[in-house]
Amino acid sequence: MKKARRSLPLLAYRAEEALRKAVAEAIAEHRRNGVPIAIWRNGKVIRIPADQIEVREPQIECTVSPKKRK
Repeated sequence: MKKARRSLPLLAYRAEEALRKAVAEAIAEHRRNGVPIAIWRNGKVIRIPADQIEVREPQIECTVSPKKRK
């Protein structure tokens, strides 16, 4: 998976980082509890069994854009 490099306002960066962490935690919890996950792939819903779920750490590289001054 490629690392994304973006310039975001600080709030947007923090929000995206929190969302990625929450998704990673939810996927890991599904795997631990033996519950399959559903994903959208090629226009169809696919169920992935818990033993086939890959748990990855979210990877994103962002820079915080400076505030614009008037």
